[in-house]
Amino acid sequence: MFGSENKNARPFIILLVEDNPDDVLITKKAFKKSKFLHRLYITTDGEETITFLNRTGKFRNVPTPDLILLDLNLPKKSGYEVLAEIKNNPNLVHIPVIVLTISDSEKDIINSYGLYANCFITKPIDFKKFLENVKIIEDFWLSIVKLPRS
Repeated sequence: MFGSENKNARPFIILLVEDNPDDVLITKKAFKKSKFLHRLYITTDGEETITFLNRTGKFRNVPTPDLILLDLNLPKKSGYEVLAEIKNNPNLVHIPVIVLTISDSEKDIINSYGLYANCFITKPIDFKKFLENVKIIEDFWLSIVKLPRS
């Protein structure tokens, strides 16, 4: 387990792709309570996300994420376009992508899994429930699941 009590453990690198400042704030608050050593990076549009993942421009020194939380409704490049680029890139395909979006549309669910999303979660409107969902994501993806560490 990579808990915060283990000072020698490498932190989990989590990339949150979200353009809504309120959702960014809520997610940051939820992860602050984390028992896992982690670093949360944030990108706010699809083009910036691809630049981050390709480690170019201002992002050339960032680490490769261990996990990506991806909103579908993004400016400049949609979450679908970002997901397709991730899953078609041999250097990125191994990174689990959790679609975390306001949508509960069957079409969005089918399209996301069709592009090889690893998980689809509809963001709850209720703040407390949103915090619970982030905690579940953390517990499952950082504790139970074995992730390839870049």
